[in-house]
Amino acid sequence: MSMKDVLLKKINRREIIVGVVGLGYVGLPLAVEKAKAGYKTIGFDVQVSKVEMVNRGINYIGDVVDSELKELVENGMLSATCDFSFIKGVDLVAIAVPTPLDEYQQPDISYVRDSTIAIAQYLQKGSMVVLESTTYPGTTEELILPLLEQHTGLKCGEDFYLAFSPERVDPGNLVYKTKNTPKVVGGVGQDATEVIAGIYRNVLEGEVFEASSPKIAEMEKILENTYRNVNIGLINELTMLCNKMNINIWEVIEAAKTKPFGFTPFYPGPGLGGHCIPLDPYYLSWKAREYGFHTSMIEASMMVNDRMPEYTVERVGKILNRFKKALNGSKVLILGIAYKGDIDDYRESPAIRVINQFVKFGSIVEYYDPYIKEYQERGESIKGLPELTAEKLKQADIVVITTNHTKGIDYHLIQENANYIFDTKNAMKSVKNRNNIELL
Repeated sequence: MSMKDVLLKKINRREIIVGVVGLGYVGLPLAVEKAKAGYKTIGFDVQVSKVEMVNRGINYIGDVVDSELKELVENGMLSATCDFSFIKGVDLVAIAVPTPLDEYQQPDISYVRDSTIAIAQYLQKGSMVVLESTTYPGTTEELILPLLEQHTGLKCGEDFYLAFSPERVDPGNLVYKTKNTPKVVGGVGQDATEVIAGIYRNVLEGEVFEASSPKIAEMEKILENTYRNVNIGLINELTMLCNKMNINIWEVIEAAKTKPFGFTPFYPGPGLGGHCIPLDPYYLSWKAREYGFHTSMIEASMMVNDRMPEYTVERVGKILNRFKKALNGSKVLILGIAYKGDIDDYRESPAIRVINQFVKFGSIVEYYDPYIKEYQERGESIKGLPELTAEKLKQADIVVITTNHTKGIDYHLIQENANYIFDTKNAMKSVKNRNNIELL
């Protein structure tokens, strides 16, 4: 019986053991869903604290249901370890580790490389490896494949299967979770694609699209997020123009989105945050240079979006100037550190860049976020206000809303007590008295 047939039989009988490397925003929800589908799952992570929390059934990811995690751990369907030797007993290894940018805005694939080498030490014949981390096109075949073959002595396609299946996690999304979001799988060879896609079909409710190669799957993920980056860049640039023309961009968008075809609404803000949208275009631009190609439109949108934190502070400076105040010495209260509303994730959050810009100009900055009581910045812990009070609002020269939280913030309290409000997210659209509110 061929390796393909053996694996398909084990998959359908729920006999394979799944390993997930990286237990963060992508990895832990993925591990939970695979365990819920009846596959015994082992999570691997270098952070001891995460491993210990999982093994105690303690959840730390917003998109995971606490009770489900606890039940899976208690039933022996899910466990975690820092010991990669347990890869020996795993049939499928999913890699879901960070792929940040380095100080030169180039892809840092050290986590992917290190994880691959760690896996290779224990990978057995007849296993499957799938990369879920967002990265540049070519990573699977140009980096992971040779590393696995070199360190194992096994042959890809004959002794093990390899594929790329991009994560599509959207923290805080109330409709689409890991379970019901469509999946794309691109394997090295049709057999790898078919087998690994078969696992996802048994785990997830959404459609599983079989791409013809890992590069197709890698590029489609970059396209998803670059599409958003470019369109947000367009809206941010129009926001700057509309401000000069004394036109409300938010109302312009509301009017435009009444068209039932040919228009998708995107919204302005103080910058882009999260692990994907601000970073992915850089992966593509970096890889494009290998082919002597410059992604001019993409790079232009990145420049616009990267400037938005500074533009936000400039606008605040002009508002304060109307009240005969300078940025230097003014008390600024920031509302929202999370990169999007109703989550506790501040990765690449533009709010932090806004704060740093205010501090650079000598402003006295405090922040409040009901989801984030403190955050880490260059090794320093920055604590927020324990609660948002009328007194704190009155003390601030200006309140700047940088995240559109819908829970945990009383916008009517803010309007009634703030001296002035600069709302970069139109979070206060339901507040009727708008005399002290200005929009981005």
